[in-house]
Amino acid sequence: MKITILTLFPEMFDGFLTNSIIKRAIAKGVVEIKIVNIRDYTKDRYNRVDSAPVGGGAGLIMKCQPIIDALNDVKSESSKTIMLSPRGKTYNQAKAKELSKLEDVILLCGHYEGIDERVNKYVDEQISIGDYILTGGELGSMVISDSIIRLLDGAIAEESIIEESFDNDLLEYPQYTEPYDFNGDKIPDILYSGNHQAIEKWRKKQSLLLTKEYRKDLFDKHILTKLEKKLLDEDPKEKASWELAAIEKGKKFIK
Repeated sequence: MKITILTLFPEMFDGFLTNSIIKRAIAKGVVEIKIVNIRDYTKDRYNRVDSAPVGGGAGLIMKCQPIIDALNDVKSESSKTIMLSPRGKTYNQAKAKELSKLEDVILLCGHYEGIDERVNKYVDEQISIGDYILTGGELGSMVISDSIIRLLDGAIAEESIIEESFDNDLLEYPQYTEPYDFNGDKIPDILYSGNHQAIEKWRKKQSLLLTKEYRKDLFDKHILTKLEKKLLDEDPKEKASWELAAIEKGKKFIK
């Protein structure tokens, strides 16, 4: 996959491209990321890429000529061109999955007070990462790129993305590490039971409960399965069987 990012500030991406999963994905050839400096395309005799808004108003607006020339230079027949914009639909995991199936994605970062309106007809789609104000689209383009790349084959271990927050409109279940008892706060015994089916059901139930508590908006649009309804309705006493199993094992591996 190829991701091209058009920006006025290429240096903002130095850390993003040279750390963690992104760096490894690039090294393995999973993804190619190209950062394009819009300033390189200006034809203004003073090398300006912005100007005061026609009709008056605060701030500066990015000029259309350098952006459109940059887009035309990097576009291919398979390109999907996306502008980071508050007009766009709010980004989510479903959109990340959709974009991860494409061959060529171009992300256009705005800055200052916005972009000349005439640029809109040269992009395929507009996306917003949330209802708040940033100084530019650079951070948003990193968010989108990161969410796409981690879904690509070979970027991270497949089992790491099987069950994650926002899949099926649910938050992920709780995760723990040793020690078993930390300042009186203990890991749920079921996770030591060795009963993988019971653990899976417990995790599903916790996922539902966490989503209901912290993200009611997601929970309300999630369509509950028969199993999920049963998990939410079950009596807490039903957990006695797997608690006993964990106790009988003696938790020999607990330090």
